[in-house]
Amino acid sequence: MSFQLSTIDLIIMILYAVAIIAYGLYHAKRKSSEEYFLGGRNSTWPVIGISLFAANISSSTLIGLAGAAYALNTHVFNYEWFAVVVLIFFAIFFLPFYLRSKVYTMPEFLERRYSVHSRYYFSGVTVIGNILIDTAASLYVGSLMLKLIFPEVSPSVIIMILALAAAAYTIPGGLNSVIQTEVVQAILLIIGSIILTWFAFDKVGGWSGMMEGLDAKNAAGEIQLTAKEALSMVRPTDDPYMPWYGLITGVPLLGFYFWANNQFMVQRVLSAKDLNHGRWGALFAGFLKLPVIFFMVIPGVLALLLYSKQEFAYKLDNGTICQNLADCPDYTYLTLLFDLLPTGILGLVVAGLLAAMMSSLSATFNSASTLITMDFVNKIRPNMTSKQLVRSGQISTLILVILASLWAPQIGKYGDLFEYLQVVLSYIAPPIVSTFLLGLFWKRANASGSFISLLVGFAMAIFFLYGQYQGIEDGFLGMHFLLRSFVLMLICMAVHIVVSLVTAKPDDSKIRDYTWRRELFTLETEELKSLPWYQNYRILSIFLLIITAVIVGYFW
Repeated sequence: MSFQLSTIDLIIMILYAVAIIAYGLYHAKRKSSEEYFLGGRNSTWPVIGISLFAANISSSTLIGLAGAAYALNTHVFNYEWFAVVVLIFFAIFFLPFYLRSKVYTMPEFLERRYSVHSRYYFSGVTVIGNILIDTAASLYVGSLMLKLIFPEVSPSVIIMILALAAAAYTIPGGLNSVIQTEVVQAILLIIGSIILTWFAFDKVGGWSGMMEGLDAKNAAGEIQLTAKEALSMVRPTDDPYMPWYGLITGVPLLGFYFWANNQFMVQRVLSAKDLNHGRWGALFAGFLKLPVIFFMVIPGVLALLLYSKQEFAYKLDNGTICQNLADCPDYTYLTLLFDLLPTGILGLVVAGLLAAMMSSLSATFNSASTLITMDFVNKIRPNMTSKQLVRSGQISTLILVILASLWAPQIGKYGDLFEYLQVVLSYIAPPIVSTFLLGLFWKRANASGSFISLLVGFAMAIFFLYGQYQGIEDGFLGMHFLLRSFVLMLICMAVHIVVSLVTAKPDDSKIRDYTWRRELFTLETEELKSLPWYQNYRILSIFLLIITAVIVGYFW
C-alpha cells in the first residue's frame, strides 16, 4: 500500500490551505466582542446548518465512523440519526430561552438560571473537554494522515503545524471566519466522501456486490454476521460496541449534551439573526446528518471487503507494526483514499479531509476562547472594553493551541478513536445534562441542588476513571459505558432533586425567564399561524422525522 502524493496532489493541498486561510481572514469580524465571539448575531439558517454539520462531522468523526464500520459496528450511525431527534427537541424547548437571554455562553445561561458557581464549573469542564476531545482528536487525525505522507517528519511537528494553520484565521477573525470557512469545508468534505464512496462501490460491484460479499464472508467463517445483521442498527444485549439498550440510555444523553449544551456546537446557533433562522438551521443540520450512513459509514464496510486479507505494514509511533486494518482501524478511511482515488482527485479529497480537521479545530478554538474570556476573564475584570475582550480571546486561543498540541499524541494509546471520543464524553455529560433538564422543566430546582449535583457527578467521574485506569471491570465499571453514563445522570438528578427540596426555593428572577411553561407553547402556536407551512418549524420537524424513520427503518 503506497501513501505517496503526486506533485499535482501536493499543489492542490497547498493551494487549498492558502485559499481557506485567506478566505477566513477576509470574513473576519472583530470590531466588538459580539462580532468576534458571535459573528454579530446575524447568521442565516443555511450557514448555521452547514456550520453545525461541518463542526460535528470533523476529520476525527469521519475517521472514527469508517474505522468502526470496518469492524462491522455500523450501528455507530445511531449517534448520527439520533441527532435529528435531539435537534428537534433542542429547537422546541431550549433554543428560544438561549436566544432570548442574549447569552454568549452556555455556562452564562446556567448562571442566569442557578448561580455563578454552576457557571464556573461548567465552563471549566467544557474548556478541558474541548482540549481532550474535540481539538486534540482533530489534531491526532491530521497527524495520522500527514505522517503517512511524510513519514520522516515527527508527529509533534505535524500537530503543531496543523494547529497553527487553523489558528491563523481563527485568532484574528473570530466566529464569523470560523463559520464562513466551515461552509466551504463542509461542501468539499461531502463531495470528497461521495466520490470516494462511488469508487469503493465500483470496486466491490455495487450494493448487491457488498451484500453478497458480506454473506460470503459469513459463510466462510471470517465474520459472524450476515449482510443484513452487519448493517443493522439494533444489536443484542451482549454487543460490546452498542447494545440495543444504548439507544434509550446513553445515546440520547450524549447527543443532548453535544447538540444542546456544548458551547462548541450551540455557539453557532447563538449567532442566528432570529429564532426562526436558529431553528431552521438546527433542523437543516439534522437533515444533513442522515446521508452519513451512505458516504461515511458504509465505506468502512466496503474496506472490509477490499482489504481484510491485505497486509498493511505501517510502523506506528510506539514502534509496533500494524499488519492489517483490524489492528489499526483508524487507518481505514485513509487506506481507501490512497488506494482508490486517481491523481488530482486524491489531492482534492485529502484537502477535504484536512478541511474537516481545520473546521473542527477552528470551531473548538473559538468556542473555548469564548468561554475563557466571557466566563472567567470578564468576571474577574468586568470593566474591560470590547476591544480588550477580543484581545483576551485571541490570547486564549493561542494558549489552547499549545495545550491541545501537547495532548494530541496521547490519543493513539486509547485504541479506537470514536470509542475514545464517546467514553470521555460519557463521564463529562451526565451531571451537566441533568442540570439543564431540571433547570428548564422543574421550577423548584435551585442553585444549591445544581452545584452539589455537579460536584457529585465530577467526583464520581474521577473515581470511576481511576478505577478503569486500574483495570477494574466489576460492578458499576463493568457496565457498558452507554448504560453507565445514564446511571450517572440519574444519580445526579436524584442529588439535585433532594438538595433542592431541603433548601430554599429559587428566586422568581431565576425561574420566570428560564423555565418552560405550557402557555409559551400556546403563544408560539398563534405566532406560527402567520407563517406559510414551509417556514413552520413544527411541520418541517415532522417531515424530518418521517425521513429519518424511513432511513433508520431500512437498516433496522
